Amino acid sequence: MMGESIFNTKFQQKSIASKIIVGLERISEAFKVILWEHAKVIGVSPIQIQILIFIAYHKAELCNVSHLAKEFNITKPTVSDAVRVLNNKKFIIKDYSLTDSRSYSILLSKLGKKTVLETENFANPLKDHLSGIKEIDLEIVFESLTKLIYQLNKTGVLSVQRSCFSCNFLTKSENKNYCNLIKKKLLSSDIRLDCPEHEALVV
Repeated sequence: MMGESIFNTKFQQKSIASKIIVGLERISEAFKVILWEHAKVIGVSPIQIQILIFIAYHKAELCNVSHLAKEFNITKPTVSDAVRVLNNKKFIIKDYSLTDSRSYSILLSKLGKKTVLETENFANPLKDHLSGIKEIDLEIVFESLTKLIYQLNKTGVLSVQRSCFSCNFLTKSENKNYCNLIKKKLLSSDIRLDCPEHEALVV
């Protein structure tokens, strides 16, 4: 007899949480399909495109093999292989440390920057489909997503998070969020998922 699995279609109809998870899986599939289409055009893998885009918009100290492995929840050898291919294809430059010849940050080359400009909007078709949804409904969805991502980070499913909820600058008072860096109360829609000024909480 089949159990009460999220993917059991009979049980699924009785659980809104199960329907949400299946919905997120479908969106994830759409994301991968669109990303693959762009990857094939320039002759790289999806993870290599994601690495290039990440490098373009994040600090140099986050652009190394160890952090990229945590960021994308993959192994260091997988990242090393991706970086090797990107380096061979002249998309990146390895900026070696002056104190440790084995350590390096990954920078975009001129070709890498050009490639990012050509590929970074690959997810726009997904964004376009949200344009017909009311702003208030989008805010409700976003609030739920930020809480879910935070919980996944707390339980170790997601190893990296740079959202307000995991930041040292955030304080809570009477269920209201306040950022001590920008000195501002934060509405649910103000919460950032990837903040460049993020300072991890010390537990």
